[in-house]
Amino acid sequence: MVTLVTGTTGQVGRRFVPRLLGQRRPGEEVRVLVRDAERGERFAELGAHVVVGDLRDEEALGKAVAGADAVVNIAASFRGVPDEEAWAVNRDAAVALGRAALASGVRRFVQVSTGLVYGVGRGRPLTEDDETRPGGAMWGAYPESKAAAERELLALDGLDVRVARLPFVYGEGDPHLAQSLRWATHWAPAQRLHMGHHADVAQGLLRLLHAPAVRGAVHNIADDAPVTAVELHLLNGAEVPAGMDTRTDPDPWLAIMSTEKIRRDLGYRPFYPSVWAARDAGAL
Repeated sequence: MVTLVTGTTGQVGRRFVPRLLGQRRPGEEVRVLVRDAERGERFAELGAHVVVGDLRDEEALGKAVAGADAVVNIAASFRGVPDEEAWAVNRDAAVALGRAALASGVRRFVQVSTGLVYGVGRGRPLTEDDETRPGGAMWGAYPESKAAAERELLALDGLDVRVARLPFVYGEGDPHLAQSLRWATHWAPAQRLHMGHHADVAQGLLRLLHAPAVRGAVHNIADDAPVTAVELHLLNGAEVPAGMDTRTDPDPWLAIMSTEKIRRDLGYRPFYPSVWAARDAGAL
């Protein structure tokens, strides 16, 4: 089996690839697409085959997927980039990669997405059957472009597309936990953020990649215990802002996801059920 991984120099990809390489069986190959050969050296040292090219270059995509059996598309442009870049990477490049994969005979395509594609909350944990309802404080080009990519990839006839919707990812030195205060400082005290440790995100992606079949293309990946704005301050050693107790949460179920499907179907159980468990294990 030859597996191509994109987005390997990002926070998720750089932690996923070593785990994928660690599970290789004899004869299996892990291929990584990077824009800069120097940034691919650490993966080459671990045994990956490095392909240099840009995700937005169709010729590079054809070269990257040639002879591959599976693709894990982790590449993404997040908040803080111009909207046109978010659309170019998150939708256009992802769909072009899917089409190139289909044309090359790739059998399986794992698309890494986000729980933010659900849009506004439903008054309960979000399930994979819930449709997108744009809106809410976290809506913007990033989730909108990811939702569009999901729709177009799932419409590709003949390609086994599996969508992984991720929560707020943290752990193993990732600066995301500290960056969460950018938003949490302005939240109500009980406003929650659903999280997932890198080890558990990788576990979920590996299960989706290797499962012979899945029930429904979309799976949520997250831990068991969303954390509050107050807890995020405590975890970061920061003081709770004055006046936070006067605020109310406009959407208490925003991006809070159910993981029942991936637990029942693929045996997923988070190694770190909560960020507190990760902290106590020294895995932050």
